[in-house]
Amino acid sequence: MHPRLTSKASDFPRTFILLLILALFGQAALASDQAQQAEIAERKAELLEQKASAEPSEAPPTPAQALTPTGVQAVDPSGSAPLDDAITCLSRTIYWEARGTGGGEMEAVASVVMNRLGDPQFPNTVCEVVRQGSEQGNCQFSWWCDGRSDSAYAEQAYAEAKEIARRALNGTFADSTDGALFFHQKRVTPSWANDYIKTAETEEFDFYRPGDG
Repeated sequence: MHPRLTSKASDFPRTFILLLILALFGQAALASDQAQQAEIAERKAELLEQKASAEPSEAPPTPAQALTPTGVQAVDPSGSAPLDDAITCLSRTIYWEARGTGGGEMEAVASVVMNRLGDPQFPNTVCEVVRQGSEQGNCQFSWWCDGRSDSAYAEQAYAEAKEIARRALNGTFADSTDGALFFHQKRVTPSWANDYIKTAETEEFDFYRPGDG
């Protein structure tokens, strides 16, 4: 009996090492697949923002063109990537402006960004819309230049923000703000609000657009 026990004991390290190698290989393959999905999603998002900027009323994308839930969630998985692609910039804006609110509030914030993207007086990429004015110290979205970290640290809330961003870029929910280009939280009253037309309000925000004149 002793020789068999010795044989099994000597095989254990090799089995453990083999399992460890397989686990590491699986993790590497998963990371590679996630990176590939993220790259595809970022390319799709770039095309979608180009279309939204040029033709904001265009029909929703085809299934092949549309962003998928898996692809969007693969982008910026840690919530700390540079703000250099449409998904990340829109997701972070939704996250920081409307985190902890309901889905309707988050959709409304996303609509303002997309409305600006389709308006000729604003930049023609999501990231440029979000970062507009920061160099002059007059941010359009305060989270971008408030001096704090821009990383999204609440995993579930960021996943929700990315899903809203996906739907916004795909154009699959109605604009509840009625074309708003500006908004503010109800607890503040900015001086510019009197110069614009209120188009909608939610529990958390008031939304505005310039007058026809």
